[in-house]
Amino acid sequence: MTQKTFHFTLGPVQGFVAQARRTRDFWAGSFLLSWLAGAAMQTVIKQKGDIVFPTPDKDYLKWIQGQGRKEPPRQGGIPNRFKAKVDQDFKPESVVETVKQAWRALAEAVWQKDLQRHCQLYPATREIWDRQINGFWEIAWAIGDDDSLLDQRKNWRTQLPPTEAGIKCSVMSGWQELSGLVAPNREELNKFWQPLRNDCGRDLAEDENLCAIAFVKRRFPHCFDQIKASMPSDWTLYGWKVNPQTPSTLDLAAANWLARVVDKGSKVEVAHLHEAAERLPFSPGDCGVNRLRCVEEAYKTQEVRHLNSSVLFSHVLDNPNECPDPAAVREIKKAIKALKLNGFPAPFYAILLMDGDSLGELLRKSGSAVSNALDRFTKQVPKIVCQHNGFLIYAGGDDVLALLPLEDALQCAADIRQCYLDAFKTQGLSSTISAAIEYAHVKTPLTRILGDAHHLLDDIAKEGRGRDAIAVRVWKPGGQALEWAMPWEKALIKDSNQLKIAQIANQFAGDKSEFSSKFFYRIRERFDLLNPEKNKQEEWGNESAIFSEDDAIALLAVDYLASGINEGLRDKLKIKDAVDRIKPLLEQCRPVIRRPNESNEEKKFPKSKRLEVDGALLVRFLAHKGVER
Repeated sequence: MTQKTFHFTLGPVQGFVAQARRTRDFWAGSFLLSWLAGAAMQTVIKQKGDIVFPTPDKDYLKWIQGQGRKEPPRQGGIPNRFKAKVDQDFKPESVVETVKQAWRALAEAVWQKDLQRHCQLYPATREIWDRQINGFWEIAWAIGDDDSLLDQRKNWRTQLPPTEAGIKCSVMSGWQELSGLVAPNREELNKFWQPLRNDCGRDLAEDENLCAIAFVKRRFPHCFDQIKASMPSDWTLYGWKVNPQTPSTLDLAAANWLARVVDKGSKVEVAHLHEAAERLPFSPGDCGVNRLRCVEEAYKTQEVRHLNSSVLFSHVLDNPNECPDPAAVREIKKAIKALKLNGFPAPFYAILLMDGDSLGELLRKSGSAVSNALDRFTKQVPKIVCQHNGFLIYAGGDDVLALLPLEDALQCAADIRQCYLDAFKTQGLSSTISAAIEYAHVKTPLTRILGDAHHLLDDIAKEGRGRDAIAVRVWKPGGQALEWAMPWEKALIKDSNQLKIAQIANQFAGDKSEFSSKFFYRIRERFDLLNPEKNKQEEWGNESAIFSEDDAIALLAVDYLASGINEGLRDKLKIKDAVDRIKPLLEQCRPVIRRPNESNEEKKFPKSKRLEVDGALLVRFLAHKGVER
């Protein structure tokens, strides 16, 4: 029997995943998208179809069918796009209907648990709920051997979102919140939402008014294990018990600091810290910091419950709306000061996004081998992220999305890349992967950072640096602070999987902070002196430099010594020592682009004559963990 190729995609990915006010929303969007895509795969398989890309996770599909025996899936792992070989009598409409029925079954479980008894006096709420639940997903499919068919089909845009009136959702822009009020009225809004807040606890903040989609994302963990729904093609869909605790941005920022305190601090100091924390209105039960490896391991030998990370940050403690008891605040600050760790944890965390480079042609030549390589890769990613104290949001196909502490993100990215290269090598293939790391202050809106991550990966790491590259941005409360990017081969230490810029930052971290800061504050002025005049007509790497490389290094080495770095040192740094530090720093400040089709090293990695200060500023950021001194 002649077989056809069935292409399927489910979206909107960004609209569902990246519109997130909390890290839990972020995780929930990815988790549910994978669950729905997995249900679509299962209906294809039930129609005797064969998923050819990517290789389906058999354990995941068993859990979807209620037959799981191993550890249940904790994060997204099924891509929203796949293709399969199907017979002539295959029914694509059954796959579409599967997604719709699965989503409706989940939404109805949430409605029955949380909203039905509250909304008897609000008939408009059910109308809004049904309209949004039924009108959200964009599902596209195509049949044919041309891989571009699905993209052409998506351009038709036959699925248009419903018209939304009234007050808009606090999380998902453009969608109406559920009370049905036409115009803002705080008193009437509270009449609707306050009973729900009382029932849902910290799942709903005082200033949150949600649409149906955001409400399902926020509350589904409490009823997911109750899902049992009949699907097209004669099979039954199940959910399973999931842990709703997700590390917050504060948890990620505090993780290594807290682990160090619990592991290295005296029992008296640790006990005092926890006793002081108990006087503040933050429950450890609401906190996901214990899901990060370093904290989990540190607490194994302690007889106290883990802390809620909110109690460790000055901007939270100094907010009277969050901490109304001044005496309790003074007590926790006293306990933190007694630890002698130079203050509070640094208020920064990282988002890591990775994606394979130009897999299309490789797929056409070696489809099954590519699927096997990606299957091997994605099964190893969770362990790597865990080892680096991170929380994995998604690993499927060639995509990875994770949340990490500031200190761990760079090395985690490098180790995932090596895992990707090794996975393809086992299949006799060669492929590359690019990475984007967003370092963000905990006060920066999560949605803004998530929305920027794909731009950083696609436009800077891939297009800007020629793929097989890493790009980094740092966001502070005032906005974007810096951007740095480098091809992996020039970012890593030769014959090592360690990043040069991290090694440089570790060296400068050993300096007295006030002196190294003085040097870095002046470096922008020096770069302006050293750089050639901007000339858009000159080809990359052929600008006319005013100073030679050696002259630039020597000048900055003198500046480094003049910053007072030797003050109080018994063994003074010499000019040679300063040169040894400045030379690798300048290498990471010169933009490099990758041209993979060139064989000559200089032509393959042309280097700009210009120095970009953001490389030096990233070194300072990493050395001081973002804290200005």
